[in-house]
Amino acid sequence: MLDILRDKKVIFFDVGYTLDMPASGDWMFTNKFLELAGEKLKQKTETEIQQARDAGLRFLVQDHLIKTVEAEIRNFFDYYSIVSDRLDLCLSADERNQIARDRACNMKNYIPYPGIKEVLSTLSKTHKLGIISDTWPSIEPQLEYIGVSQYLSFCTFSCFVGVFKPDKRIYSDALDKCGVPAEETVFIDDAVRNLDGAAASGITSILIAANPESDVETNYLKIHDIRELIR
Repeated sequence: MLDILRDKKVIFFDVGYTLDMPASGDWMFTNKFLELAGEKLKQKTETEIQQARDAGLRFLVQDHLIKTVEAEIRNFFDYYSIVSDRLDLCLSADERNQIARDRACNMKNYIPYPGIKEVLSTLSKTHKLGIISDTWPSIEPQLEYIGVSQYLSFCTFSCFVGVFKPDKRIYSDALDKCGVPAEETVFIDDAVRNLDGAAASGITSILIAANPESDVETNYLKIHDIRELIR
């Protein structure tokens, strides 16, 4: 076990690029989206695609208090409508609904990283484990699908708080749920700005760079594989 964990009581994990990764290589441009829009998408420039993504994201973040999977699907439907309109993909209402429902309900969109069940099972014997994730209500079946739900004692999901990391309210919610002082907790995430938010709340932070894009210079302890936590 890493020395940094030995005097802690609670370990919080992010999910995306910490416990799992997207099967298509992209969280929003899923395999179903690429199946139905891929040919027209190939005709667009990276700038056009990024502008469409940004417009869709602005919609998603404007009201993030989402309590049910059906509400999540409706939000994704609107997201894919914005992307389709911006890129002139001509996706029909039925196709947008298929993509949105697949995004929320098809757990094959997620690939668990090797060793996550072994790591969480091992750490759960010595620590309480939790989640702090920017996500939607479908995260609950997602955690079951990747096989880690049984090791978790508490979860903070942005969609139930109504704000994203690194908003202080996310970390306050997590600390309230675990009932342990911040200095006795650790948070593992793939984004430095999210770790900065945790550190500002007194939580010890660890960067995980399983995703190569997360492998940046940092003052935080950095690991590249979640299995390093128990080696």
